[in-house]
Amino acid sequence: MKHSGSKMESRKRLVLIVAAAAVVAALVFAVVLVRIRSSRKAPYQIVFIPKVVDEENDFWKALLEGAQAGAKEYGIELAVEAPDAEDNHAMQSEILRETAKQRPDAVILAPTSYTQVTEAAREVVQAGIPLILVDSTLDERLEKSLIATDNLEAGRRMAECIKPFLPESPVIGIVAHVQGSSTAMEREQGLREGLAGYEDCIVGTVFSNSDYQQGYDVTMELLDAHPDINVLVGLNEYSAVGAARAVQDCGMSDRITMVGFDSSLEEIGLLESGLFRGIVVQKPFNMGYLSVETAVKVIQGETVPAYTDSGSQAVTKSTMYSEENQKLLFLFREGEN
Repeated sequence: MKHSGSKMESRKRLVLIVAAAAVVAALVFAVVLVRIRSSRKAPYQIVFIPKVVDEENDFWKALLEGAQAGAKEYGIELAVEAPDAEDNHAMQSEILRETAKQRPDAVILAPTSYTQVTEAAREVVQAGIPLILVDSTLDERLEKSLIATDNLEAGRRMAECIKPFLPESPVIGIVAHVQGSSTAMEREQGLREGLAGYEDCIVGTVFSNSDYQQGYDVTMELLDAHPDINVLVGLNEYSAVGAARAVQDCGMSDRITMVGFDSSLEEIGLLESGLFRGIVVQKPFNMGYLSVETAVKVIQGETVPAYTDSGSQAVTKSTMYSEENQKLLFLFREGEN
């Protein structure tokens, strides 16, 4: 009987040992699984803060499409937050401050002003969040990288479009976009440099605040103040289109030489009709895509260029039908309709 009881006790001990081993194995597996899961990096979270989101404006539409394409390519979460207008610096500053509190992996910013959103942008950087600038710059070097058109060169290209068509006694008006934005300042500076020898012929600069109707209104006021204007330059899509509509409504299309900026369908039509002698076309899709790509590289600790020129090109009526320029003008519209 004692021998039989000993066997049963041995079996019980064996069962307990096996059970304990199973529990230990399960615990080890659970710990390893937790470690594996915790080691997996969730998708990077990047906040994109453009000057505005405007489905009516081809530039901002293409820039956002480029950023979204980059987000899809790199598998990141891209949140888009924007003020309600390009000149709403206070709203963009508030978005930046709230974003700093959220601690995303990176912020991509198109500053509405060269100076007025700098303080809020600094708060993002002080929170340890990498800042990438796109389209425009700030008066303080806070960014890891800037992806933008070389706007000085773009302004010079506008001048090159104008010069062959300058009348004998040019009287030149400039319709810019947002006063104090780096893009407006640099494009005007480049334009003036390109018109060397004709600077005294520029009678004034007005601002559309990146609004088609305001562009129309300030052009009307400029033409009333200087009825002898015979050359008009629009420094972005809103300004160029608003100015062109004013010139058409005044019946001055035959006597005013115009040059535009960007490449909306309306601007392409104005180029084809001859009212615009040329347009300078940016590459906003490239700009948006490169901004996301650069942000991902910064997050991963890679070295990135301080500045990347996303490119621009002058297109005239005589060159608009080339294969290269047709692709440039119509690249983002192929899938529409």
